[in-house]
Amino acid sequence: MLPTENRLRRREDFATAVRRGRRAGRPLLVVHLRSGATDPHAPGESAPSTRAGFVVSKAVGGAVVRNKVKRRLRHLMRDRVAQLPPGSLVVVRALPGAGDADHVQLAQDLDAALQRLLGGGAR
Repeated sequence: MLPTENRLRRREDFATAVRRGRRAGRPLLVVHLRSGATDPHAPGESAPSTRAGFVVSKAVGGAVVRNKVKRRLRHLMRDRVAQLPPGSLVVVRALPGAGDADHVQLAQDLDAALQRLLGGGAR
């Protein structure tokens, strides 16, 4: 499970990551990354933690499928949060094919998207 300090919860933070961050699309998901954004809600911390949020719409599947996809993505992000710059905001949006994908396919797409965003690859 993703620790509480690494969870993106506020609507404004989701909007900031999506509107002002960089985006990398893959067949199963789209990742939005706002690097090193400072958290205006955090009390005077020098290094804010990286936070991640997930968007899984009804296009992915029913409630059981959506929750399964969210659990898998949270588990995958838990291991990858340390790779991201401190204070980053990450939004992972699952596309309709994510409901039928297995854990390995989701991991490959997430890794490829994060590598593209962190490596500064061409859009």
